[in-house]
Amino acid sequence: MIKAERGDVVVVRFQDGEQLPEGLERLGLKSAAILGGVGMLRDLVLAYWDGERYLEEPVEEPVELLSLQGNIGDREGEVVVHVHVVAGKRGGAAVGGHLRSATVHNTAELVLLKLTGIRMARKPEPTGLVGLHPESDGRASD
Repeated sequence: MIKAERGDVVVVRFQDGEQLPEGLERLGLKSAAILGGVGMLRDLVLAYWDGERYLEEPVEEPVELLSLQGNIGDREGEVVVHVHVVAGKRGGAAVGGHLRSATVHNTAELVLLKLTGIRMARKPEPTGLVGLHPESDGRASD
């Protein structure tokens, strides 16, 4: 991982073989918006909420990472990385969904914004999902 920070902006490059979303957890951020990401992935596993549970959908071939967005928050003190991706397959078809897991293929370049003074709390909801409950808390984001 190669990382640069200035103020609340974090730019990171994950290198070939690094894992997502685990690499985002290793950044050590407590509250952040993942503004965008591009690159390539392999061993991609997407997930889709069917109203009761997440259904996993593996993508067998390496793909171009066309868009990656999400946030970093916490659930009872544990880091929660919530990321959605759109990926391009050979031939131009696109797939997308909740990022369950992936291996960086060559490179993945992301820009994040630390959310100073905002807690991105995750709490269980009646739907079975763990929903976002942002709170102003006055604490630093990292």
